[in-house]
Amino acid sequence: MVDAVAPYHAAFVAAMRRVYGKVLASGVPRITRYRPGASRFTLIDPSGNSILFIQRDEPAELEYGGSKKLTGLAKALDNARILREFKNDDLQAFRALKSAMRRHHADASVAERAIVLCHLIDLATVLGEPTDPWLADLRGLELTIDDRQRVESELGHLAGLQEWLPPAR
Repeated sequence: MVDAVAPYHAAFVAAMRRVYGKVLASGVPRITRYRPGASRFTLIDPSGNSILFIQRDEPAELEYGGSKKLTGLAKALDNARILREFKNDDLQAFRALKSAMRRHHADASVAERAIVLCHLIDLATVLGEPTDPWLADLRGLELTIDDRQRVESELGHLAGLQEWLPPAR
């Protein structure tokens, strides 16, 4: 347990960039992504050991997902968050979001679809999968200024987000 996880994450990311020329998000060693405001991340060392950094004042009643109020793509996004952040399972998160897009895209708002597509692009990049299908779908969306602002506010931490998003209309 540490007083603040963000400085530790930043230090490990800087060291990885120095040693490997990039941040390793898959394979061994690797580091899980850190979203602003998160209270934990995991570092996997070259031997495959996981070191979990948890903020000392992390809420006792941490929200692990599974809210009964969520449906459709919102529920799938919550599930993917749990798979990525707590179970370190990017592949299952990718599969869950792909399946959810097939089943629920017609009922979702444009902003929700854009958010899921951005997550799919990010996961595909981490997993070494092609990003072209998701990029094409994302660039085919007609985002309003409000839609684009919502996507940027929720996903501003993703590298490459500005290049992926179509202009607002």
